[in-house]
Amino acid sequence: MHRDRYSAAGSSESAFQPGSRGRVLANRLGIVHVRDMQQAESEALLDLLTALLDEVTDRQRFVADDLRVWHRRWLGAIYPWAGEYRQVNIGKGGFQFASAHLISGLMAGFQRDVLAAHSPCAGMDEMQLAEALAITHAECILIHPFREGNGRLARLLNSLMAFQAGLPAPDYGGIRGIRKQEYIGAIHAATGRHYAPMQAVFGAVIRRTMRAVRA
Repeated sequence: MHRDRYSAAGSSESAFQPGSRGRVLANRLGIVHVRDMQQAESEALLDLLTALLDEVTDRQRFVADDLRVWHRRWLGAIYPWAGEYRQVNIGKGGFQFASAHLISGLMAGFQRDVLAAHSPCAGMDEMQLAEALAITHAECILIHPFREGNGRLARLLNSLMAFQAGLPAPDYGGIRGIRKQEYIGAIHAATGRHYAPMQAVFGAVIRRTMRAVRA
């Protein structure tokens, strides 16, 4: 993927695929072009979501190991470190995510304080669901437990939570332009456990999703 998105320092997870001009991480498939990698990752993620819809129940409480298993199932054929917590420190646009050595403990706390409190989502109304999605998404992004795919994995978790509440696949397509800036601001606000901006983001996602269903 484009390395202008993240800066990284540390282990072999920082290595790029030879011939990719520093644009694609070293991978099992020998992919050197960004577009090819995007397609491979997207197809694998869709396959995983389709499988999980048959596996996840509406009463299932998610745990941190679910994310590791999903990450490995999604990207294991592409990256050797898939499913393992990252060993590199990464940042984006001057914003640093959690230090690598803290991730294991942070994910234990994420399971105890966030996933246990906000899943399963069966029976939640739209306001309750927006809050649950907002908090789980923001905290997962702030930890950024994996070297690649954290945003998409967080959206996968949110999609499964929405399905538990009886919603169809959430429509994230409206998070672009000024809405993307609002989303980034909501991530920053969550560093102080101020989740209202992210709840507004997910409230809009839910409303957009429901409008599409009713159309």
